[in-house]
Amino acid sequence: MKPAHDDTSNLPPLGPTTEPLANVSDFNSADPTARAQGHPWLIRSIGALAVLGAVGSGSMWVKLSGIQEQLARQSADTGSQAVEARVTSKQAEELARETAARLAVTDAKLSEVSLQRSQLEDLMQSLSRSRDENLVVDIESAIRLAQQQAQLTGSVQPLLAALNSAEQRLTKVAQPRLAPVLRAVTRDIERIKATAVADTPALLFKLDELVHVVDTLPLLNAVGSAPKDKPVQPVPATSWAKAISMSWWEKVWSDIWNDAQNLIRVSRIDKPEASLLAPDQSFFVRENLKLRLLNARLGLLARHFDAVQSDMKQANDELVRYFDMQTRQGQTTLALAREVLAQSKQIEIPRVDDTIAALTTAAAGR
Repeated sequence: MKPAHDDTSNLPPLGPTTEPLANVSDFNSADPTARAQGHPWLIRSIGALAVLGAVGSGSMWVKLSGIQEQLARQSADTGSQAVEARVTSKQAEELARETAARLAVTDAKLSEVSLQRSQLEDLMQSLSRSRDENLVVDIESAIRLAQQQAQLTGSVQPLLAALNSAEQRLTKVAQPRLAPVLRAVTRDIERIKATAVADTPALLFKLDELVHVVDTLPLLNAVGSAPKDKPVQPVPATSWAKAISMSWWEKVWSDIWNDAQNLIRVSRIDKPEASLLAPDQSFFVRENLKLRLLNARLGLLARHFDAVQSDMKQANDELVRYFDMQTRQGQTTLALAREVLAQSKQIEIPRVDDTIAALTTAAAGR
C-alpha cells in the first residue's frame, strides 16, 4: 500500500562522504565507569530530587493526616450540630405550630371582641340617638304647645318659659348635632324679648279694676260733698281761758253759717247733660260704663283689638262726660283707662319658626 504523501522525492541527493563511520565496536568497548564519571551532576540531581520527593511526600502525608483528622473532627462536629439543628428545628416547628394555634385562637377572640365592640358601639349610638330623638321630640312638642297657649292667652310668657327650659336642657346635653337647635332657641328668645307685645293678663286685671271702681266713682251731678275736716282748735287749758276764747254769739253764728254752706252750693256747669241726669239715669250710666268695659274685656280675650279700641274710647269719653275727674280717684281711673287704651294694640305673637325648623332637621338626622 502506497502512502498518501511521499516526500522522499523532495530530499536532496546523497553525496559522497569523506568521513568514515564509527564502528559499533567502538561504542561497545567504552568503559561504563568512564561514562558514569562523565555525568556525576546528573546522578546527584536525581538523588536530590529523590530525597526532596521523599521529604515532600512525607510532609504531604503528615499534612494529609492532619487534614484528615481535622476533617474527621469537623465532620463529627457538623454531625452533632446537624443533630442539634434537627432537634432545634423540630422544637421550632412544634413551637411554630403552637404559636400558630395560639395565634388562631387569639385572632378568633380578637374577631369576637371586635364584633362585640362594634355591636356595643352600635348599641350606644342607637341609645344616644334615641335619647337625642326623644329630647328633640319632647322639646318640639313643648314649644308647639307653648306657642298655642301664647296665641290663646295673648301673652309671650308661656313661650318664653318653654324656650328657656329647652335652652337649659340642650346646654346640659351638649351634643354637637344639637348645637344648631341651641343657637336657634337662643335667637328666638332674644327676638321675643325685643318685641313689644301687649300683656293680655295685665290688661284684663286693669279692666277688672276699672269695673270695680265705677261703682264708687263720683258723678258730676252728685248733690253735696263730703265735709272737709276742720282744723282742730286747741282746747283752752282752764275754764277762764275757755270762757274768753269764744263768745256765745260767735259760736251760734258759726253754726248757722256752716248749715247755710251745706244747703247752698254754687258751682260752674261746663257740661249740662251730666248735671241734668236723674238719679235713676245715673244708675244706668254706671251700668252702661261697666258693660262697655266688660265688652272690651271679652274683645281682648277674643283678640279683637279693634273692638277693644272702640269700647275703650267710648269708655274714656263717658268717664270725662259724666264723672268727676277733678278728684284724685277720678284722675287715677282716667289714667288707668287711657293706659288700657294705649296698650291694647294688635301685635302678633312672635313665631319660633327658626327653632321649629332646627328641631325638624335634628329629628331627621341631618
